[in-house]
Amino acid sequence: MSEQSTLSTLNVTVGNRTVTPAYPIVSDAFPKAEDLANDRRLESYMSREIPLESELELKKRERVLTGLRNMVLDWIVQIARKKGYSPDIQRAAGGKLYTSGSYRLGVHEPGADIDTICVTPSICEREDFFGELKETLLAHKDVTNLNSVETAKVPIITFDWEGVNIDLLFARLQQISVPDSIDIDNDQILTNVNVATEKSLNGPRVTNLIAKLVSGTPERYQGFLKVVRCVRKWAKAKGLYSNKMGYLGGVNFNIMVAMICQLYPNASPSNLLRKFFTIYTKWTWPNPVLLTKPFDAKIQGPDYHFLQVWTNPLGNREQMPIITPAYPCMNSSLSVNRKTLQVMHNELVKAHEVVEKIFAKGSGQDDDGSHWAALFEPSDFFINYQHYLTLVVVGSSPSDFQSWKGYIESKLRLLIGDLFAKLPMTKIQLWPKAFDMCCASPTSKLSVAQKTNSCTFFIGFKIDKLRMKGRDLNLEKQIQLFKDAIQQVQIEGTDLLTNYFSLKQLPPVVFEGIYEGGKKEALAKRARLRAEDPERIKRKQEEAAEEAAAAAEEEKEKEREKENEEVLGVEGNEEEDALQSTLDNIGGDEGRGKKTREEAEDERRKLMSGEVVLSEDAKDEQCLIKLGIINEVEEGEIDKRVALKVDVPGWRAMGEKKDNKRKRMKINFKSKFKVIKLTPEGRVVDIGDEDYRPSERWKGRVGGFEFKRGIRGVGYYRTGVEQKHPDLAKINMASKG
Repeated sequence: MSEQSTLSTLNVTVGNRTVTPAYPIVSDAFPKAEDLANDRRLESYMSREIPLESELELKKRERVLTGLRNMVLDWIVQIARKKGYSPDIQRAAGGKLYTSGSYRLGVHEPGADIDTICVTPSICEREDFFGELKETLLAHKDVTNLNSVETAKVPIITFDWEGVNIDLLFARLQQISVPDSIDIDNDQILTNVNVATEKSLNGPRVTNLIAKLVSGTPERYQGFLKVVRCVRKWAKAKGLYSNKMGYLGGVNFNIMVAMICQLYPNASPSNLLRKFFTIYTKWTWPNPVLLTKPFDAKIQGPDYHFLQVWTNPLGNREQMPIITPAYPCMNSSLSVNRKTLQVMHNELVKAHEVVEKIFAKGSGQDDDGSHWAALFEPSDFFINYQHYLTLVVVGSSPSDFQSWKGYIESKLRLLIGDLFAKLPMTKIQLWPKAFDMCCASPTSKLSVAQKTNSCTFFIGFKIDKLRMKGRDLNLEKQIQLFKDAIQQVQIEGTDLLTNYFSLKQLPPVVFEGIYEGGKKEALAKRARLRAEDPERIKRKQEEAAEEAAAAAEEEKEKEREKENEEVLGVEGNEEEDALQSTLDNIGGDEGRGKKTREEAEDERRKLMSGEVVLSEDAKDEQCLIKLGIINEVEEGEIDKRVALKVDVPGWRAMGEKKDNKRKRMKINFKSKFKVIKLTPEGRVVDIGDEDYRPSERWKGRVGGFEFKRGIRGVGYYRTGVEQKHPDLAKINMASKG
């Protein structure tokens, strides 16, 4: 098949227009023998681990949909009769029930919900949907767990019918009847509809167009379905499957896989799966994922404004735009924020590495496809973080709890974005699946009903130590702001409680079903992963190198001290006589008192041991400055540039003429100062510690520190820590000595 003929199978007709792919074909090559072998191994794994629903379950779903369709049609007639329409209008009112999402595409995963849209004539109103139809559903013997979200932009009722989960949306057309022949894919169907109806109809219209765009050949469509099943399983295993919580949902993954099928229209399923992770690992967001270029049909809504077509209105604020192909196209992943994108990108990179290793193994070594299991391993979310915040949703009754939980789920991504934006965190991740348990603090005063009707969400986070101010991270302010925002819809008996867990404090139930040995095995795996982490290994090597360098510098310092000690001696056999003569002349300078030989000997001993020797006159800073022992500094500061210069007046070799010039010598301290060091040039310096980093000039922002001149000199001081000099007590004692 030529590229031109391949391209023709990618173009489809919708209504009165032709839809073409947004991006050109990358390769139209057909599968090789090796690709077909990989397909067989992948299919072998999928048959065991990603099965389709049985025929019995499929028939059950068809029976449920038939019952729901009949109920909707009867309800429309009842509303027409109630509102006084003629029998002819009642009979012609019609109505349709459409499906969208995975069920419409034929993915048929066991236990998956069915997205349905009831399309009615203008006879029916939103109030009727949440009134008579809701009451009819509640009265049906096979319907359970019904929950309606009447405040949502898109009207929705969720319920279980014979155990099959149904999401039912409402769309009201601006016409008196909805015949069976109506073409929902025709753009003109949207004329004068309100926003809620537009969004409801968007579901089946988008799903239908995706199916058409990948149905050019039977092989392409089947390849599309297989890759979608694999990607959905991978996303659910990694905690990435939830559009309302800031990740991606079914329609997002359908569009992403469909685009890969457009780029590689003849590729085999295993190769398409490989390309999926390759392409989206390298994708430069926020470049949009598009199946077709945005099209504007110029159709007006009820307010005489044209329906809004996506044109990247938010610019780079849209983190991961995945654009629906049907008119009016829109960003289906608007809920993605910077932190959820970071989490998804990290998982895409890991998956790409795993798939490449699987393909590198070659054929014949994995006939049962067991190597593919590595791609679908459960997430290590509960061992990836040291800190976890829990959000406990409680209600006083099952119905109140379900409504409150649904509302909280739709808002949690806002809390994640706010926590990351306002607090020093390097990473934050919300696990999208709630646990049916109450992890509230033991001090929380909950009733038995509230503890029964509760669930817990977990948020893991890593602290950015460089941005920390002080030693405590306070989450209370952001959590309270979030609670204040959701309080407007809160009813009596419902609540949102928070709690904190460290990794080791997590309840054992969160590890069940993931690690065979439960929490013990999970902690062992964390230790193993940390030991094998390349970044951690590199950091340890750098720390070891720094310690080695510090040890080498300490050895050099000792050598310099030894050399300086030798400087203090007088070479030759004349040392005894020279020393005695010197001691006899100590204090001989004008204005300084004469010392006895015993006093001089005591001072010499202290000097040789490295102790600071000051005269009794050195009682304050000005006296020290006049004696030449310290340089002038600002009040209250200890300047790290101070030079300690010790005078030994009157020392000279035997027979040498006395020189009235005072000679200065430079030595090193031997006393155990914590941070004060003496350089070979005789300069006193503060080498710094965990709360102070000396620096004569600003070298850029350092997390947790501020640059200024303080009590220890110029440098970076830890924010929020009281300024104290570690050696201040010794310095004061020396000045009084």
